[in-house]
Amino acid sequence: MMKRIWMVSVLAVAGCGKLEQVGRAPEFSDLSGSNQHYAMSAAELPEDSAPQRETVASSLWSAGDDALFGDRRAAGRGDILTVVIEMNDSASVTNSTGRNRSGQQSSGLPDFLGIPQRINEALPDGASMDEAYAAKSSSTFKGSGSVNRSEKLTLRIAATVIDELPNGVLRIEGQQEVRVNFELRELIVTGYVRPSDISRQNEITYDKIAGARISYGGRGQITDMQQPTYGQQVADIVMPF
Repeated sequence: MMKRIWMVSVLAVAGCGKLEQVGRAPEFSDLSGSNQHYAMSAAELPEDSAPQRETVASSLWSAGDDALFGDRRAAGRGDILTVVIEMNDSASVTNSTGRNRSGQQSSGLPDFLGIPQRINEALPDGASMDEAYAAKSSSTFKGSGSVNRSEKLTLRIAATVIDELPNGVLRIEGQQEVRVNFELRELIVTGYVRPSDISRQNEITYDKIAGARISYGGRGQITDMQQPTYGQQVADIVMPF
């Protein structure tokens, strides 16, 4: 009884959350407490640990990031770089298995000091110790399966360096939200990159991101219509058939 009450309470709370969005567009996620906000607003590193970029006052060459030929690639916490996601993957797998096995076994006692003959006299008509038992078995199994998958995705997103590991690897995180009418499209990218893999255009492809986590989805009325209701989802989990 308590489990039923708890389940009804959970469904009621979830339903109330959806009812609050009736007639309203999905809200954007707040970035004020995110890792990106912290990385950009954190205190700068001490001057002695920063790379030396001083130039002679009379020199016409400037080695800073704002120079014409300066290195504008992301190198530390709070820097921004572009992640290029271009997926065009396809896979096709087909498997088939067949198995067939049969067996036959019999045993009897036709002659042993005349004992079987005496036993046969006491047995019903048609029964004999000549073949005490016989067994046959057979099994057949066939299975087949196929998987066809095709994925194509082309996206670009600005990510922020939120941490620099002791070995120089950069941890990045990017979040992008686009709202069109009452549908919110969300793209999230996280992972680890090497500074040397960042191109001169301050870009990096997704296949060079270690531990990449890429999420592309949406929130809104269209997404809700594509999902089964809460009652149906609970029924699919609880029902054994």
